[in-house]
Amino acid sequence: MVCDHRKVLELAKAGDWEEAHKMVQVHGDELSCQIHGYLHRVEGDLGNARYWYSRGNSTLPGNTLDEEFARLVARL
Repeated sequence: MVCDHRKVLELAKAGDWEEAHKMVQVHGDELSCQIHGYLHRVEGDLGNARYWYSRGNSTLPGNTLDEEFARLVARL
């Protein structure tokens, strides 16, 4: 099963964190892991966010949530 990254980010933008998280958490590809990390940043759980960004071959970004959302959308 392939993750619908666009749908996950649409849900996140709409404020439906739970559904976005539910959709992305079962995937382990690089972008899914980075989106998963972003969702945990939104939640305020930076330790968990750091873990998921590292699983996505990245580090916890120092940008704003809006900037990170735009970066993730640009990767689609």
